[in-house]
Amino acid sequence: MIDYSPFWKTLENSDENWYTLTTKHHMSHSTLHRLKHGKDISMKTVNDLCRILNCEIGDICRYVASEDDQKL
Repeated sequence: MIDYSPFWKTLENSDENWYTLTTKHHMSHSTLHRLKHGKDISMKTVNDLCRILNCEIGDICRYVASEDDQKL
């Protein structure tokens, strides 16, 4: 599963916040809600967040093995 907890730490350490992401950078509340609740987001969104926060993908998300992962 993809864990988005690194995003919240990165956001906390940046000059941005929920308000600026939605108003200045036009991210939807729905996208931030999905991040907050560990739901899937697009790679375009990950790219946008990396650009906005000037960070790497690993600062947004990480892979964590889970029994809930789809069987291969």
